[in-house]
Amino acid sequence: MSFWSTLTDVWAQAQEPVVLEGLVQVGAASLLALLVIGLSWGRRLELETELSTAFVRGFVQIVAVGLLIGVLLTVPLGWSALILLGMVGGATWISKQRGEGLPQVTWISLLSIGVGAGLTIVLMTAAGAIEATVRSLVPVGSMVIANAMKINGLALDRFKEEVTANRDVIEMGLALGGPPQRVLAPHVRDSVRSALIPVVDSLKSLGWVWIPGIMAGMILAGDNPIYAALYQFVIMAMIFAAGGLTSLLSSGLMGRAVMTDAEQLAFGRPTSQSAGS
Repeated sequence: MSFWSTLTDVWAQAQEPVVLEGLVQVGAASLLALLVIGLSWGRRLELETELSTAFVRGFVQIVAVGLLIGVLLTVPLGWSALILLGMVGGATWISKQRGEGLPQVTWISLLSIGVGAGLTIVLMTAAGAIEATVRSLVPVGSMVIANAMKINGLALDRFKEEVTANRDVIEMGLALGGPPQRVLAPHVRDSVRSALIPVVDSLKSLGWVWIPGIMAGMILAGDNPIYAALYQFVIMAMIFAAGGLTSLLSSGLMGRAVMTDAEQLAFGRPTSQSAGS
């Protein structure tokens, strides 16, 4: 199938009646989102802009992916690497905002997500858990990268809070001659632990509180329920591995980045305005 015929097929699918039904459902979901935004405004949480932007951007992005997915299925396998690298770049840009102000946050995020998600995708493709096709690599890889992104953002956010709130304690430990990595170790540990809470809770509740979409979809498609359960666990294990590697690497590297060559803390100093007030 040629590129242009693929575009024609995608456009034809966009005009099917089921798409209109989906838009009606999106409208219903949007009403619930507006309720949350309205409550945020009413309680003066000042989250309306971020919530609205995230909701609208999520809708636009997922529809764009839906339109492009048919095109992506026609490209050679080698393009999968470029697509996934683009996703890693986007994940870096989004998650590094949680650590705004931290030194080298962009490069640390890029390296951590790239290694955590990339190593997981490569090894699991080699093991056969991810089929070496664009149809499999892109969607499964995107799940792994997206979760690594979220965990990296949580780790950076918690590390930033830990260092800012405990600056005096950290500097006292350094002044007493404590090795920087040992002084920062409790805060790095808390950052990793906090970042991994969502994925750990998801593993604890897997098959008990919730049945994930991939497993449900495979069962509805007629696959063996036991195999569907096993494959869903593999997906969750990939997410756990990628998130764990990402958070450990990100927090560890950030622990080094916030220290100067003179073993002084280079982040969290009060601003001149607050110091003079």
